[in-house]
Amino acid sequence: MVLSIAVLWLGIVCACGAETVTRDGVRYFVWKAKPEKVRVVWKDADGKPMRDFPTAKAFLERKGEKPVMLMNGGIFEPGGIPSGLLVQDGKQLHAVNRRDGKGNFFLRPNGIFLISDKGARVMETGKWPPVGEKVTYAVQSGPLLLENGKVHPAFNQGSKSRLLRNGVGVAEDGTVVFAISDAKGERYPNLFGFADLFRSLGCRNALFLDGDISQMRFGKRVEERSNRFGSLIAVVGEVSDQ
Repeated sequence: MVLSIAVLWLGIVCACGAETVTRDGVRYFVWKAKPEKVRVVWKDADGKPMRDFPTAKAFLERKGEKPVMLMNGGIFEPGGIPSGLLVQDGKQLHAVNRRDGKGNFFLRPNGIFLISDKGARVMETGKWPPVGEKVTYAVQSGPLLLENGKVHPAFNQGSKSRLLRNGVGVAEDGTVVFAISDAKGERYPNLFGFADLFRSLGCRNALFLDGDISQMRFGKRVEERSNRFGSLIAVVGEVSDQ
């Protein structure tokens, strides 16, 4: 059932590219990017997990790229090890995970966000690997928020489980859409509401990334310290993009 709640666009669009959106009383930060500007990173040149935003920023800058947005990637295990698939710069650094287990990651269907020579996509894990595509970046997490326009069947519209959440979707025109609920907001989303946000933003497929520790930084705030994560997602651009 589609939520019959109007979307309130606050009209706040930062020069840095972030939009502020309020839906069902929850405030979100939304960043839209072209697929070719998105990076998924985990390990540095020495094979060491980077874990935080400043380290990832320095790593990308050494490669001649300028991060204009940083956000944590998928769910991870102790030591910052991704819970599932991780592809960085065309190399698979961690294998896909199809095991059963407890928690959000294992709530089937879960999924994979990827960037390939054919653009960006969110796909159900069982469909990995894609045929005839050269994948440059990929991260597995779960659960899927949306699959072919439908909200995950386990989500309850009236759920009282309202937490900080971040995720990624792909709009029908191929734009990558990142969203995170405002950690300082008066109200957090449940998973149904978070999925419906992506649907309202034109996505037919979207993936939950993580919860309580999630962060998004953009503009000059990419310089700031962050929580410690597993994989990290960046949008890169020119200095003028900030």
